[in-house]
Amino acid sequence: MLTDAHCHPCDLLFVLPNAEQERINILLHNGENGVIAAASAWNADDFAYNETLARNAEKDGQAPLFQCFGIHPQLPAIYSEKGKQFKDADLTASMEFLYSTAENKKINAVGEFGFDLFNDSFKETEKIQDKIFEAHLEAAINNGLPAVLHVRRAMHKIFLHAKNLCRCKAVIFHSWPGSYEEALSILKHGINAYFSFGNTILCNHKQAIRSCALLPSQRLLTETDTPFQPRRGEQFSNWKDLLPILETAAKLRTEAGNKIGVKDIELQIEANFKNIFSFSTL
Repeated sequence: MLTDAHCHPCDLLFVLPNAEQERINILLHNGENGVIAAASAWNADDFAYNETLARNAEKDGQAPLFQCFGIHPQLPAIYSEKGKQFKDADLTASMEFLYSTAENKKINAVGEFGFDLFNDSFKETEKIQDKIFEAHLEAAINNGLPAVLHVRRAMHKIFLHAKNLCRCKAVIFHSWPGSYEEALSILKHGINAYFSFGNTILCNHKQAIRSCALLPSQRLLTETDTPFQPRRGEQFSNWKDLLPILETAAKLRTEAGNKIGVKDIELQIEANFKNIFSFSTL
């Protein structure tokens, strides 16, 4: 079965302004067996929307939709761009919601959270990102949940937190941005890490291509980052991208001497996903 380790179903409403929930359901469950997915939210409204999708999927006997919640590291800078300030009260409210959903077993993972130092505006919020990261990491550890990380131009900060990341049930590196060597180093630090790949491997991202080709298959995941990671010529990404991503991953690994068929890698990645989210049967 196809698996999507990271997506934002609620944000499809912004790129498909006339979309109804049923249309998003169709996109998510396109194909014979649908898609097992992990949906990310950062506020209560988005979370409620994803919960409704999950309930509909369960009611209709479709593939499950797992729930994730976390504050994106770009959010403080986005607040600033809108003339606002991301205050401790904002963090407190979000963390109270996170702890409530985690303790009541309403979420399956904490995230996405992490670090983004891609440009000057993001760098200006680094101290706030530090505070958000530490709070979320604590929530993941205390509640025995996987962590879903966004890391851009900030891999050095991950190694600073390696000791505590080792305490997480699992760590998913969404749209893995690092090198193959950095991925190996993360594993050697004892972190139960998984590296997720999306349309970047179709768009000539050299580090992602090399990592996808060479990392152990037991550490691979696929994702769409719906709707934020489109293929060239497309306006947004969605679950129809998963098969081309799998086909490209199989081709890359075969070219690197790790010969594997599309179905075989699909089954391995499905097993990896299930291992992280602790379920064996649907």
